[in-house]
Amino acid sequence: MTEFYGHNPRFYVGVDCIIFGLNEGKLSILLTKRRFEPEKGKWSLMGGFVQEGESVDDAARRVLYQLTGLDNVFMEQVGAFGAVDRDPGERVVSVAYYALLSLDDFDFESVSEHNAVWVRIDEMPALGFDHPAMIEKALFTMRRKFSTEPIGFNLLPHSFTLSQLQSLYESILGETIDKRNFRKRIADLDCIEKTGEIDKTGSRRGAALYRFNDRIYNSHPKFKI
Repeated sequence: MTEFYGHNPRFYVGVDCIIFGLNEGKLSILLTKRRFEPEKGKWSLMGGFVQEGESVDDAARRVLYQLTGLDNVFMEQVGAFGAVDRDPGERVVSVAYYALLSLDDFDFESVSEHNAVWVRIDEMPALGFDHPAMIEKALFTMRRKFSTEPIGFNLLPHSFTLSQLQSLYESILGETIDKRNFRKRIADLDCIEKTGEIDKTGSRRGAALYRFNDRIYNSHPKFKI
């Protein structure tokens, strides 16, 4: 340690993961009840401390993998939260990330081991620390880019109906979308294509299944819903 650094205080750097999923058609977040102090017994985001030789991005990916069993998940940094009294245990600066994942992909056993459950955004319980502020900023960040970048497909199964896609956007944006206008906009996007398969779980006639083609999108990044 240099002499200059040695005159400065040392404290912890943590990460908190705001994990969004579409549970029963509603935007939900993965929460757990803390098993230890501080804030024992309160609902909380999943998090941890940055370790030696580990970047904050790597720490967030590690926490996400430990919870979900997934290592290839859409994740974006929300910002740093460093109020002096944000953690009653120690002086901790936390960097928050939000992640989007499909419930079809993640490891239910791993989530169960961490005592985590899906909670709808509109039914959020009281949370510890400054986690409500983290979630609020994550929602703002996600919604700002949701209609102009194809991040929403991370929340859907690999094949989906147009009704599922519309429900996703209505759930995220918190508003009703006209069905005819929505489907017209989808028809204009080359990166959303029919699979040739039919989903018959909702009716005898069934509904066409679609998929997002990231190769087409990456070659011609046109997206706006």
